[in-house]
Amino acid sequence: MSTGVESTRDFIMSQTMLRIRDPEKSVAFYRDVLGMTLLNKFDFPEMKFALYFVGYLRPEDGELPTDPAKRAEFTFSQRGAIELTHNYGTESDPAFAGYHNGNSDPRGFGHIGITVPDVYAASERFEKLGVEFVKRPDDGKMKGLAFIKDPDGYWIEILSATGLRKIVSG
Repeated sequence: MSTGVESTRDFIMSQTMLRIRDPEKSVAFYRDVLGMTLLNKFDFPEMKFALYFVGYLRPEDGELPTDPAKRAEFTFSQRGAIELTHNYGTESDPAFAGYHNGNSDPRGFGHIGITVPDVYAASERFEKLGVEFVKRPDDGKMKGLAFIKDPDGYWIEILSATGLRKIVSG
């Protein structure tokens, strides 16, 4: 069995999963605030959950396939998509306390990262849309990057590839 780069050359990081309380709010946030596309939705009523895959489409991707099998293949071929998992009933259960975001004790999951051309312009837009900030671009010691929260309280780092280069190189 080979364990080198050649044997994993065609592997991709396709998605990370976040549990969500309300799919209407979460899909709208990732679509309307972050500009992602709903790539696919899979319902599992017998197990009482649904999966919503969101991600960024590139111009070369063209239109989303309409054939269900081709659309599923397209969805699972994307790099860096987010799988939003909704367990039925959480959106209307007053006793549901929400999911742990990983940034309070006990710490675990931290955040996802979105690269933007201009962190300040993106942050201005988020401000106008009423998005909750954890950190604004000029807060703290690390300038030029921001953290926002999605509807479930998950942290999203907003950074620029060129701005990050400045941060890590001093």
